[in-house]
Amino acid sequence: MSRIDDDSNFGRLLDWERGGFWSIAPAGEYTTSRRYKDNTLVLITDFETNQGKVRLYDFMAISDADGLANKLHARILEGLAGEVEIVYRLSARFAYGAVIPCVHRHAQKLYAAWGSNQGLIIYSEVGLQIVEDSDLEATVTVRAGERVHFSARSVPPERLSDAAFDPPESPQYLDKQLEQTLAWWKNWVSQIEPRSCDNKQTIRSALTLKALTFEQTGAVAAAATTSLPEWIGGERNWDYRYSWIRDSVFTVQALHELGFMREAERFSAFIERSAAGSAEQLQVLFGVDGKRRLREIELPWLDGYRGSQPVRIGNRASAQLQLDAYGELLELAWIRHCHGTEIDATHWRLLAGTVEIAIDRWEDPDFGIWEINTSPQHFVFSKALCWSAVNRGILLAQSYEIDVPLKRWKAARDAIKASIDEHGYDSKRGVFRQVFGSDYLDASLLLLPWFDFISYTDPRMVRTTDAICRELEKNGLLLRYNSPDGLKGPEGAFISCTFWLAMCLAKQDRKEEATRFYRSASACANDLGLFSEEFDAHSNVMLGNFPQGLTHISQIMAQLALGAPPD
Repeated sequence: MSRIDDDSNFGRLLDWERGGFWSIAPAGEYTTSRRYKDNTLVLITDFETNQGKVRLYDFMAISDADGLANKLHARILEGLAGEVEIVYRLSARFAYGAVIPCVHRHAQKLYAAWGSNQGLIIYSEVGLQIVEDSDLEATVTVRAGERVHFSARSVPPERLSDAAFDPPESPQYLDKQLEQTLAWWKNWVSQIEPRSCDNKQTIRSALTLKALTFEQTGAVAAAATTSLPEWIGGERNWDYRYSWIRDSVFTVQALHELGFMREAERFSAFIERSAAGSAEQLQVLFGVDGKRRLREIELPWLDGYRGSQPVRIGNRASAQLQLDAYGELLELAWIRHCHGTEIDATHWRLLAGTVEIAIDRWEDPDFGIWEINTSPQHFVFSKALCWSAVNRGILLAQSYEIDVPLKRWKAARDAIKASIDEHGYDSKRGVFRQVFGSDYLDASLLLLPWFDFISYTDPRMVRTTDAICRELEKNGLLLRYNSPDGLKGPEGAFISCTFWLAMCLAKQDRKEEATRFYRSASACANDLGLFSEEFDAHSNVMLGNFPQGLTHISQIMAQLALGAPPD
């Protein structure tokens, strides 16, 4: 695929038989181990058999100094000891498994596959056979000291001509791409703040967030996958390959804290372009190219991950009212301001317009941070982020000495605060509620101090934190909320919320409790240091889309709050 939200070429995660795959592995029995090469996104997999050992390098090549990928996925086999018989099979399936492509041999080591609006140029240093259903196969023996090179490059089918194959891939070219890609990632990581440079998980989280960034536009995808279930066999299967304002603002804040400044500027420009500079045209998520219409549809021909249906592409949340987005957009502007970036007149019009819309709409019910499947409600977090939008707008206007209706803005800010204090706070229990007038709790309330709505050490916030610990904790992790949400079946614990709890406890100087929850959440990472969205601690199973940007953001936030917790 040429973009993270494109139709899949290899989608076996969502259907073992129809999805398509690209396999390189020993012919007989073997053991494996895997890791990333140093602090990069080059994946190393070691295969060991009774006859020998080989190493496989997997990477998406980076083509220039700005980090733009050249749509080339390279795979290099390297013999380490003895000799190993390797079986290669490439079974491309386009349009999410709906199209078996036409495949032909273009030249001695080059093959072309096309169908629908997708195309691949496939390079193999060894000869491949075209077998049934347009699959490509080969068997090759790799000996110690040898390298064998493969690649696949996404190309529009109308460009699958001689011009698209020039210059062709070669062993020398792919080796050079490996060197360039390793050097680029190492250079990027070298910018990290010294306070986090010894924390392996934080470095891996930062790399993951950068990998979720679409460099062409500056958009940040929430995750790399669609429809990985929040509960195995359930219906909570969503497409997260788009750019949410909320998740992206958290991302740039986390990267800013680590010393990466460029990402905030580029995402801010992306949002301004996507909304055409107009607050009225702002929505909670966009395609990574800025596309607005992300109609949600189901793909009934796919079995789904471990039988979890339906498989969905698109996301109907793009049309929802989620009031917290206004606060998050102003928070991004505040982050930029605090780091010395000037806000120009065009961007200020978008921000001022966003403040006005927050003032106009804060009394409306919305679908909230969790994009509930019921009718809109009066979520406390949403109201608090409207307060934050107005508050940040006031502070920015005063800082830049911009003429705004300051009296009206301050009155609105005070009105929102008073409404939350009256309807969003349970005076009997002494805690903040999920929804006006309800008895339910919500882990998003742990973020209220992060937006300066309340101090971390305010007694109301301490009691709310304690109540969330008591009522939402399960096997050392937190659920998002304890209210009905209009969907069938359970879901896993939300790893981000557990990191938010660790951050909140650390800010309340409760370091022992904070470290316990931080370790519990950190243990949900896989062997590569990657997090999913949710986790079932009872069965030790990752749940939800993967890798999930928000989880990696939250890990960074918690680590910074704790100082230097052990990996």
